[in-house]
Amino acid sequence: MAILTQFVLRLCFGLAAGMAITSPRQVTSGYFRNHLYVLLGFNVLAALVAVTSQGRLPLWPPVVAALLCYIGSVLWLYEKPQAGRVTLALIAAIDLAAAWLSGVLLPPSLAASGTAASSIEPGGLGITLLKWLDPPTGGLVLGLTIAAMFLGHWYLNTPSMELAPLRRLVRLSVVAVVLRGLLCAVGLAALWITDGAPDKTVISFLALRWLSGILGPLWLAWMTMRTLDIPNTQSATGILYVSVIATFTGELCSQLLSHGSRFPL
Repeated sequence: MAILTQFVLRLCFGLAAGMAITSPRQVTSGYFRNHLYVLLGFNVLAALVAVTSQGRLPLWPPVVAALLCYIGSVLWLYEKPQAGRVTLALIAAIDLAAAWLSGVLLPPSLAASGTAASSIEPGGLGITLLKWLDPPTGGLVLGLTIAAMFLGHWYLNTPSMELAPLRRLVRLSVVAVVLRGLLCAVGLAALWITDGAPDKTVISFLALRWLSGILGPLWLAWMTMRTLDIPNTQSATGILYVSVIATFTGELCSQLLSHGSRFPL
């Protein structure tokens, strides 16, 4: 359940952030309004998990974020883009804070004792920094990719929109994947140095994590950009669907590998 909670909160953070940086001058308000309902559903799911989490996840962040999702949808309905973007930024900040609260400040292996990781082992400061960077980098990979896919789908409804916002989201998703890869590479190197080479089972999951979650999205982003050069938004959206599945698989593998570990993988 902890892995599901982290996945949902990270996805909400990244999706809200991706929508917040999308220009309302180039994208119609329906894109923001409709996908705020998606964010609303995810945050309600996180709130339901918080109810049964026995204090591991505070209830207020997903509840407040869900309320802001509804308010934001109303703002976009009445064409209030500035207030709508501020609301999206607040949703992103709250979901990121919730991810930190549930996964960094109270890591599963230490929640019972309440002991901070940095106080019980050498190099704790560096480990803590990696842990703090884990949710935002993972969330941006998930959120920017699905935000781009949603936007590509929205072009099918409004084909007259400019392609620049979609290109921007795809490029930013590439940056997010590269940063995520660097962070996980540092974590893997640290794990290898401190604990030795992983066993064959872990190596197989690491291969899936990197092929699906890092290398795959980079290749698919290149294919998307080339398809947009034609331009063919319908085919580009299909490629982005595959990229969403790849990033979901990669990040879930990452969380499974990182669960109970000192390092993000």
